[in-house]
Amino acid sequence: SSQNLSEEFAEAARQLKKEAPRIQFGKIDVTHQHDLRKEFSIREFPTVKFFVDGSREDPIDCKGVRQASAFITWVKRRTGPSTVLINSTDQAEAIINADDLAVIGFFKELHNDSVEVFRETAKDVPEMPFGMTTSKDVRANYGIQKNTLVVFKKGKPVHNEVLEDGRQNKLDLTRLIKTFTLDLVTEYNLETSVKIFDVPVENHILLFTPTNSETFKAIYENYKSAAAEFRGKIMFVLVDTNETRNGRVFEYFRIRDVDVPAVRILNLTSDAKYKMPADEVTVENLKAFCQSYLNGKAKLHLSSEEIPEDWDKMPVKVLVGKNFNTIVF
Repeated sequence: SSQNLSEEFAEAARQLKKEAPRIQFGKIDVTHQHDLRKEFSIREFPTVKFFVDGSREDPIDCKGVRQASAFITWVKRRTGPSTVLINSTDQAEAIINADDLAVIGFFKELHNDSVEVFRETAKDVPEMPFGMTTSKDVRANYGIQKNTLVVFKKGKPVHNEVLEDGRQNKLDLTRLIKTFTLDLVTEYNLETSVKIFDVPVENHILLFTPTNSETFKAIYENYKSAAAEFRGKIMFVLVDTNETRNGRVFEYFRIRDVDVPAVRILNLTSDAKYKMPADEVTVENLKAFCQSYLNGKAKLHLSSEEIPEDWDKMPVKVLVGKNFNTIVF
């Protein structure tokens, strides 16, 4: 909530006052400050912007940060080094084991495009520690030859991303790394919905199924297998159709009991919905659906009622989603 974020923001201000007195925190009620709201194109609340070097132009947006500790890290990484330089295996182990998650960049040398992209990515993911190393010993200890970004979860490597100059961009890496703050498949509920929308992945796939059905375990395993392949590109969400509090989600996708298990893809930016053409939730069908969507080949799904038999009997025709396009256009 806005109130909660405001408190965390104030807590960050309190803590940084001693450590970094040059960084000032302020808040504006834009319901009264219409000019400022217009000047900085404020459309959603709360919005946090960071102004650098006394310039009013192009402030940096601080998105998806909700805890005081993350605010502090975000600001520090914007005003100083964004990653810790690691010189020994002990130091690497300390960072990897200090938190649930850690990101380490292993590089052959410190001056290349990949290092720059890694440093920029660290600025946008304040929720977890970032370290980088060029030490041969440290690289050998983790068996890494190429320039590689490794995500560690609870001290163990869970993802290796080889970094080739110019191939990855900051946004792709940010999306990928932020998905590790969630499970591979995230069950939709009131608490997780906020986290799901905080991760900057605009493509969501949703599996609608009762979690107590006999086939659930097998379907869920298939869903998880496909999720591993599209991590960072498509967010995998599970919606339990037995949970009455999810009613609004069923309505939004027009899912009925007879439809489940059902799989849909939603693009958050365009609000476009896509239905998996196959009925069976197999790994092959899921992968084919996700791939066709990413390639721009998936068909838009217009949830619609059936065309009434007498739709064209009267002077005013009855239109539903299924015949709308054909008749009108």
